[in-house]
Amino acid sequence: MDGSRIFCTALSLKDYLRMAYDVKDFQIQAPEWMASLRYDIAATLPAGAPASGVREMIQSLLADRFHLAFHRESKEFAVYGLVVGKDGPKLKESKIDPDTLAADPSKPVVNVAVSGGRGGMNLNLGNGSAFAFGNNKIEGTKLTMLAFADTIARFVDRPVVDMTNLKGNYDFTIEITPEDFRGMTIRSAIAAGVSLPPEVVKQALEGGAGDSFFSAIQTLGLRLDRRKAPLEVLVIDRADKDPTDN
Repeated sequence: MDGSRIFCTALSLKDYLRMAYDVKDFQIQAPEWMASLRYDIAATLPAGAPASGVREMIQSLLADRFHLAFHRESKEFAVYGLVVGKDGPKLKESKIDPDTLAADPSKPVVNVAVSGGRGGMNLNLGNGSAFAFGNNKIEGTKLTMLAFADTIARFVDRPVVDMTNLKGNYDFTIEITPEDFRGMTIRSAIAAGVSLPPEVVKQALEGGAGDSFFSAIQTLGLRLDRRKAPLEVLVIDRADKDPTDN
């Protein structure tokens, strides 16, 4: 996403649903083809539209072009609650950089980019906020706890829910062992829909994020607690495999 333009290549309908309704993959109950068939989108927001208009635009596109229909249900999930440790947070709050602030705070510019490969991944959330996973460490820059919880969920065996009540933006670096980094990389690839050999998948599911990751979280004055939590689920009632023409 760059300003008022959005370009998406080879994403599934489930990917677009996550973007449009701000949900995770496990919160979408849909036919298997919605995770396998791929579609491209190139669109422009109306002039002066706020950042929230991106979601509304994709919602409208899915309804108009795919005749998408769904209903909402509540379901209890096993989750990790991201909570503050008993001694309080040990996070460095980010300094405000005027160059990254939108001219009109009510209409922030949308600039999001993701890149990745064998060495890890980088997620640029715009306005100076970023997340990097590589070289056996995790780095956050001007990251909210909600964004942090959402991002680390791809590396662990259950959803992560922000329960810290921390409202700021934070900078931090945590280190993990090479063994745990490899397991987390594989689990992240699986979460992204990458096809991997069965033995690799088995290794990731048995390992995944290890002790060094959970210990590293504690160095920030946080911890991941195993809990149960009710979360909203989108149940897909209808969607066409072939979208209507422009």
